[in-house]
Amino acid sequence: MTQETFPRYSKGRSIKTGFRRQCPSCENAKIFAGYLKLKSECPNCAAPIGQIRADDFPPYLTILIVGHILLPALVYVELTYHPPTLFQMILWPSLALIMSLSLLPVLKGAVVGFMWSLGMKGDEQH
Repeated sequence: MTQETFPRYSKGRSIKTGFRRQCPSCENAKIFAGYLKLKSECPNCAAPIGQIRADDFPPYLTILIVGHILLPALVYVELTYHPPTLFQMILWPSLALIMSLSLLPVLKGAVVGFMWSLGMKGDEQH
């Protein structure tokens, strides 16, 4: 079965399904075989999810979001409370690591859902 024979939904619906890390075609099965590795196909509907290459966009979005949340928080905490340097050297990298590791698979699922809704595989040449 080719990718064109599977149902496609709106971009918003596919992104929401991807946020849940579920198949954008059937919206039921999990599409990740591991932390970031996609299954070759959906176990429920056999959609070829593994062909989609999200590449660098999910890490870019992760860095953008984490940076826009943590940098203002860091500046606010520094200006308001003046915590010790050791505390900040432990707090901010730890928060950045936790947020990045939490957001990355969710954002990859959303990007995969978005690409599925557009019929993209990530190997398009322009």
